[in-house]
Amino acid sequence: MWLVKVLSVIYFTACAAQDSPDEPPVPSLQQHSERSDVFPSESVELSCSFPGSSGWTFAWYRDAQRVRDTDPNVYISPQGSNLKITAAPQTSSGTYSCEAHLTSTGVTTSRSNSVKITVHDPPEPSLKLLSSWPDVFENETVVFRCDVHSPDWTISWYRDGNKDDLAMLAEGSFLNITWIDYSYEGDYTCKAHLESRRVNSKISNTVAVTVYDNVPTAKLTKVPDFNPMFVGETVNLECKVPVSSGWKYQWYKNGIELHTTKESNRVKLSFSDHGTYQCRAARGEITSTDFSEEIKQDVLEIPVPSLKSTAPWLDVFPTESVELGCAMDGAADWVYTWYKHGHEVQAGDVDSLGSNGATLSIRSASAKHRGQYSCRGQLNNRPVSSNFSAGLTLNVYDEKPSVTLTQDPQYSVMFPGESVSFRCNISVSSVWKYMWFKDGVPLNEPGHTYSLNSVETANRGSYSCQAHRSVDKPFLTDSSPAIRLEVQGTQPKPLMTQVPDVQKVYTGESVSFKCKVELSSGWRYHLIKDGKQLLNNDGGSFDIRDANSFDDGTYKCSATRDITMYNTSHSDGRTIHVSEIPVPSLTSVTPWLDVFPGESVTFGCGMAAGLTADWTFSWFKDKKPVQADRATSFDSNAATLSISSASASHGGQYSCLGKLKSRPVVTSNLSHALTLDVHGTQPKPLMTQVPDVQKVYTGESVSFKCKVELSSGWRYHLIKDGKQLLNNDGGSFDIRDANSFDDGTYKCSATRDITMYNTSHSDGRTIHVSEIPVPSLTSVTPWLDVFPGESVTFGCGMAAGLTADWTFSWFKDKKPVQADRATSFDSNAATLSISSASASHGGQYSCLGKLKSRPVVTSNLSHALTLDVHDEKPRVTLMQSPTHNVMHTGDPVSFSCHINVSSGWEHLWFKDGQSLTASGNNHTIEAVETKHTGSYQCQAKRGKDGHFSSDRSPAVRLDVKERPQAGITLLTGWSEVFSTDSLVLKCEVHESQGVWNYTWFKAEQQLSLPPSAKHTVTPQNDPEQSQYTCRGISTGRPSYSRFSDSLQTRNLLLKRRVLLSISGCIFFGIIAVLLGCIFLRLFRKPADGEDRPAEAELFITMAQLRERDDATCPMVQYLTDAELNAPSKEADENGTICSETTQLPITSPEEQVVTSESEDATEKNGGLISFK
Repeated sequence: MWLVKVLSVIYFTACAAQDSPDEPPVPSLQQHSERSDVFPSESVELSCSFPGSSGWTFAWYRDAQRVRDTDPNVYISPQGSNLKITAAPQTSSGTYSCEAHLTSTGVTTSRSNSVKITVHDPPEPSLKLLSSWPDVFENETVVFRCDVHSPDWTISWYRDGNKDDLAMLAEGSFLNITWIDYSYEGDYTCKAHLESRRVNSKISNTVAVTVYDNVPTAKLTKVPDFNPMFVGETVNLECKVPVSSGWKYQWYKNGIELHTTKESNRVKLSFSDHGTYQCRAARGEITSTDFSEEIKQDVLEIPVPSLKSTAPWLDVFPTESVELGCAMDGAADWVYTWYKHGHEVQAGDVDSLGSNGATLSIRSASAKHRGQYSCRGQLNNRPVSSNFSAGLTLNVYDEKPSVTLTQDPQYSVMFPGESVSFRCNISVSSVWKYMWFKDGVPLNEPGHTYSLNSVETANRGSYSCQAHRSVDKPFLTDSSPAIRLEVQGTQPKPLMTQVPDVQKVYTGESVSFKCKVELSSGWRYHLIKDGKQLLNNDGGSFDIRDANSFDDGTYKCSATRDITMYNTSHSDGRTIHVSEIPVPSLTSVTPWLDVFPGESVTFGCGMAAGLTADWTFSWFKDKKPVQADRATSFDSNAATLSISSASASHGGQYSCLGKLKSRPVVTSNLSHALTLDVHGTQPKPLMTQVPDVQKVYTGESVSFKCKVELSSGWRYHLIKDGKQLLNNDGGSFDIRDANSFDDGTYKCSATRDITMYNTSHSDGRTIHVSEIPVPSLTSVTPWLDVFPGESVTFGCGMAAGLTADWTFSWFKDKKPVQADRATSFDSNAATLSISSASASHGGQYSCLGKLKSRPVVTSNLSHALTLDVHDEKPRVTLMQSPTHNVMHTGDPVSFSCHINVSSGWEHLWFKDGQSLTASGNNHTIEAVETKHTGSYQCQAKRGKDGHFSSDRSPAVRLDVKERPQAGITLLTGWSEVFSTDSLVLKCEVHESQGVWNYTWFKAEQQLSLPPSAKHTVTPQNDPEQSQYTCRGISTGRPSYSRFSDSLQTRNLLLKRRVLLSISGCIFFGIIAVLLGCIFLRLFRKPADGEDRPAEAELFITMAQLRERDDATCPMVQYLTDAELNAPSKEADENGTICSETTQLPITSPEEQVVTSESEDATEKNGGLISFK
């Protein structure tokens, strides 16, 4: 601080020093008017002077040009020290200065300081109309704005050059006429006034406003003006308002507003556009015109033309004529265009087209006229075209049509009385007329059929026909091919044949009759039995299938024409007799039907009543034909079958049937069957066991049943582990009250009671006899002491995965447990569940099992489990470690939750009633912060989804305070910088009353020194000049402080030494200057006759210094290295104040240390004052 004061004294001394009397003074130019920027009507006053200017004359300059008082706007005082410019024109603008001249000595001063004077033209306001249009209607709003581009001007408003009473409507630079009427019409201008300087602007530009008395009516026009119009035509509706502008248009159809605001509404018509249209215009919020007159627009569908042919046919033949017509319903202004296959028909393509194209004529058709014709209409003088008509296809054949003649019925020969008709057919087109001929002679029949209702022999002959038609000229076909009609004079008789041609027929045989009339055709035949008609058909074949006794009788036939119903006479008769086919009898010549390999067997087959000789026989085994081989043979007609040596392949069901030698198709039914069994292998008995299990429990009963399915006469044997035990005829063996001696593998065998033939052994059945298992009782719930409301689950099961085969019963204190609201069992009672325990559920639980498949097998009781049910919920205790009432930030703290009974608990944690994410019975905070302050609780729960929970523990309060901060102070003073190379640092803990020791850290590494409040830094122990921090240590609480801010010791001594050296030089320089000034003041004498100027104060007082506004602040500089030269954030924020207490700017923590020591030595009254 003292350095700043020394520099200030140097500056003030330089400012107060006077020039040598030999140098001419420099005049001072001062402006006495308020402004240097003026308007032409304003004045400017300037003065030029310096101390002791008596006898001097002054000259004035503008832009280096001498200013003369010949200018009428310029006044210069007699000695020239004052200059006044009145009503300054723009030529008065410039930079003014002055100089003084002493006539007696011829001395001229230097030019004074300069003052720039600028003369501005008055501004010209700009008048703008802010509303959207200049021609308005009564009650609309008009807004003007007068722009001057300066906030100090006031505005005056004029209409038609007169200052009307518009001030009430004006607000600043705005003029707002909200409800205008005709009286406000005119030309508006504005003018600006600067009242403080009595300056007026020019008149602004003119804005004309026209006011209409009445709102106009909108005019609606339509182009084109047709009604009705057709779908697809375009109509342009236009709404016009003849006056003003800015209109938005509203459109209405049938009184409903449309969503458009354009002046013109172009509509491509559809049915929905049919209606009455109006419009009106509006602008702003209050002005709208009257509705226009209505215009009605009808919209019709464009009609589709109708295409017709004048002739009733569209398929024509070469040289025929055709005429087509096209027409619209109820419309006369249409012209028509013709198309064939979509291409326009030209006049040269046909013989003629009608005047408006309504008809198309072809006089002589040919192949080129073939195709599909259509037409469409075009409305005269309007762009309306119809759709195409429906097409008509004109088919032009290449040649004349062929005519065919048909006969009905188509009999080649007719008989007297029958009817016949001929039909003349033409395969194409229509509207034909016909001509008939018999043997070339025309017949009088115009239709397409010629009928004879009862023919005679005179009607024999050849018949033909021909077709013709015409519109304006006839067209004739060629004649049809002729048909010959024959007429027979006598009644025909049919011929009947029979297959087989026998009288005796067996039941089931088929008999066929064939009836035939040799003349003509079209006959329907009838089969007659014993005078009664049975069957009818067209072919004349009659079959009797599966004949039986009802078919006995005499058969004849006759025929009838299918169309004319003409009947023949009866044929000759055929008689048949029907009897049953005999069934052969099968016998076993050998007296047995189950044999062993090698034995012989003989079967016989024959018919009754001595008919065997007429039949031959076939043999079947299992319904398959039997063929002769080495072991099998037949007699001459196969009436006997012999097997010489039976084998297994001969076993099966044997049967036979007979075939009539004369008619092999007559086959008898199969005889009854005889079954031959040939045992090919040794039989094996089947042994069954009840119960069918391998594992048998002690005391159970087991039964075996042995059976040989083949034949009979067997005696059975029970065998255990290869030793025969029992024999009987029934094959049943029982083991009662099984024990371990009954373990083993059991089989059986059988022996024929007569032949002593032995079977093989049956498959073995192994049984194991074991003790009934005792079930195991477990607690699914991991604890057996529970609290009211908790759930409990017990499980009962057998070892080795056998639980599924058993069902269980439960006991509490050896009494059966029954299901109730709180107690339930699963499907086989393997699980007992208590949903909500109470005191009544306490006791010893046990269980026993019953085998599901054999409920008589029951186990002993399991071991018991004791369930204890507490009377009340458990108590929870919360403990804190360490148990300090107040913790400091960074301290670790741990909470533990204890519950006095049982196990399996999960723990919940709460702070100030809010749940924490911690789990387990311990909650540890590694380093507490102030946010951890609060009340802590815990709670215990257990069971699925926390079904049971304790009450919360009593709360434990944790208070956390901020740990105190350590700080470093530099103790080495300014006076010691030249006498020492070391720095002494001191560590202190602020805002703490405890007793502290301190540890020191260099570059974040702890120094291996005894704890001490001070630390000395020397070049020997810190050549790198590192950063230092410290921390406090206490035996009380808190036990340590936060780290101090770091202190950088680099170049600190060097910088202090440089600053003291510079300060000393400056101080002695100031003393030398002061002594020199005092010496000159006391011993210098002025020249004779020289005017002495008034003595000026060598020094000014601090009060005068504060009053001066031209005193500049001295520059303070000091030497520092590049690292510390950058301005600090604190210097940027505080700046530098020019006063007697100005401090040096501090840019680093080290220099703050330097400054802090010098503050105590700062002078309390530091400014130098005048010697007077």
